[in-house]
Parts: sequence; C-alpha cells; structure tokens
Amino acid sequence: MNVPIQVDYGVRALVDLAENSHKGDVQTADIAKRQQIPRQFLAQVLHNLNKFGITSSKRGPNGGHRLAIKPSNITMGYVMRTLGNNKHTVCCLENSSKCYQAPKCSQKHVWRKVEIAVNKILDSTTIEDLINN
Repeated sequence: MNVPIQVDYGVRALVDLAENSHKGDVQTADIAKRQQIPRQFLAQVLHNLNKFGITSSKRGPNGGHRLAIKPSNITMGYVMRTLGNNKHTVCCLENSSKCYQAPKCSQKHVWRKVEIAVNKILDSTTIEDLINN
C-alpha cells in the first residue's frame, strides 16, 4: 500500500494542530518547523484540509490554522480519502479491464480483503488516538 506524502503530512499537521490548540491559531511556519515538512508543500496541504472543512484558517500576522473538527472525529481514513489518490491496493479492484488475468484471477479476493482490513483500521483510528498513543 502506498500512502501519498500529502496524507502523511496532513496527518502530522492535524496531530500538531490538535496538540497545540491551547495556543490558539497555529502558523504554518511553526507546524513546518516542528514536523520537518517543507513549508510550501505544507501550505498546500493545509489549504486542502481547509477546503474540506477539516481545518479553518485566518489570514494576517496574528492568523493561523486550527481544527474545525474535534480530533476524536477526524479519522485517518477520512484524511486518506480527502488528501489521497483513492487508489485501490491493486488496479484490478478499481477496473478489472486493466488486467487480462481478471476473469481467472485467484488473488483478487485476497487483495480485496487486505484493502477492507486496511480501511477498517484507518477508519477506526482518529487523530485523538494518535495523540494518546
């Protein structure tokens, strides 16, 4: 399974925002420094999180980012579907015409089970869980 870097950075940024929420709005530069994420790329990730209503932001010298949803209500699965490429574990699960073996494939059911298990774990793991572990 390939986790897009935008998802990794997004999860790390959300954990950082949750851990620093007591300070008020958190600036991109501060998150980037603490999480060792390139600032420009983080700005894009935060923009997407904002666009999907996971975070909110305020511009200006006293501006920054904050969670728009409680950490206990943000699952890794939601972040993956929001920021990720939504690709299946193997391409034939998305479109069986991409594989000439599809009609007689003995593996497809295993890959589907793997995908279901991974999604179940991601959908049951919240940002709050990550903070508490």
